Amino acid sequence: MFKHVSFIPYATFKKDISIILITADQLKNRSFNFTDKDLSRSLIGLFESKIFTGDPGQTYPLALNKRFFLLVSLGAQKDITSTSLKILIKNSLLSPNLKDAKNIELICHDQKGSTIKCAIEGALLGTYSWNKYKSKTVDKNNIDEKNLYIISTKNKDLESNITICESTNFTRDLVNDNADFITSAFLEKTILSLVKGRKNISVEILNKKELKAKGLNLLLGVNQGSNKEPKLIIVKYTGSDKKDKYTALVGKGITFDSGGLNLKPTGSIETMREDMGGAAAVIGTLKNALALKIKKNIIFAVGLAENAIGSGSQKPGDVVISYSKKSVEIANTDAEGRLVLADAISYIIKNYEPERLINIATLTGACVIALGYDYSGLISNDDILTKNILKSSIETDDRAWHLPNYPELKDSVKSNIADIKNLGFPKGIAGTLTAAEFLRQFVGDTKWAHIDIAGTAFVEGTSRMYYGHGATGAGVRLLTNYLQNN
Repeated sequence: MFKHVSFIPYATFKKDISIILITADQLKNRSFNFTDKDLSRSLIGLFESKIFTGDPGQTYPLALNKRFFLLVSLGAQKDITSTSLKILIKNSLLSPNLKDAKNIELICHDQKGSTIKCAIEGALLGTYSWNKYKSKTVDKNNIDEKNLYIISTKNKDLESNITICESTNFTRDLVNDNADFITSAFLEKTILSLVKGRKNISVEILNKKELKAKGLNLLLGVNQGSNKEPKLIIVKYTGSDKKDKYTALVGKGITFDSGGLNLKPTGSIETMREDMGGAAAVIGTLKNALALKIKKNIIFAVGLAENAIGSGSQKPGDVVISYSKKSVEIANTDAEGRLVLADAISYIIKNYEPERLINIATLTGACVIALGYDYSGLISNDDILTKNILKSSIETDDRAWHLPNYPELKDSVKSNIADIKNLGFPKGIAGTLTAAEFLRQFVGDTKWAHIDIAGTAFVEGTSRMYYGHGATGAGVRLLTNYLQNN
């Protein structure tokens, strides 16, 4: 991520290099978003000679009057999307042509607020990389040592966008690090450091002793094989009148998921440090709420456990009495996230009485099969809540797709030996829907939404969209936008 991102009202062309974003339409019409006549003449000449054609993604380094430019074509205006724009901005900022540049000027093709936001996200989210454990070398192209100056009028909205991106990357750091470093104790320390000294905050922490005393046996069961402490951490944030209702965010925090005795195979287990992505998203959203002083009443809760293997591990076929007093058959120990969430949801609803509750989790591989890697699954019992979350997903490009929830699904979680079981139909049929149905059994009449980020939370390859390898911070921008507007 850039060392510093700021705004300047007009292009100076006095930085080490200036990146110029240009549409094919501007080239054809000879109408540019700057007034430098020499640069305009050079651009027109390059276009007329068919050296710089305006095709999307085309770049051309230009030295002119002892000034250096990187020309970047966006293609036709009608074909530009927010996602494609962020990708092109990311690629231009990572170009080898910028290797020796420390101070970079970015001139967008227009000055719309939406365009400048794309520039911010392309820069901050797109250039993020996880390098903590790489050998330290002298690298002139290290983005962390570069300063970016975006040509735009500075305003509160754009500054907020930078804050949100920084919290998203903070979340990515939590997900990317080693599971034996990002433990429940570390996450507790992280949360407490965020809220330290805040007058509108109260915190409740349930450790193993308190969880046992209060009967959160589903959460405890998941952690049985681990030597780490299970926790339910709840932050009550009062940003509005105390009489106003609360919105609760509940995140799944499995700090490592081996699958338990239903062990995950090679090819699936290697990235399971990401299974606390839901909890990390809630923590990142908490960071935003504090920084942006969101004027809403919010409950931030994370259920933390490690699904490890040991002599004390929970057994398939066990029956466990949940906090809600429902008995649950453990049909599969690798369907553990819904167990942690079920107890956390029940506890929050009973003790904090939120008007609405949104849980977020890397819950099911079935969601990846259904929606791929670019859309999170959204299931809800309330149409207005669904509509507002989808609106936020569109506005932030933190995408979600509405999946159905219907009465017949309750049969999928029926058990022969308990009230319900933690597994749905055979062969994983409708696995995302049946996992959500299991959670719905603990919601009661509370307005509720479930966001499954199993596909969107992590990039296993080199890159996807404008994200590099590793965690994406899925859910942070969406939830922050939702809280700001609802």
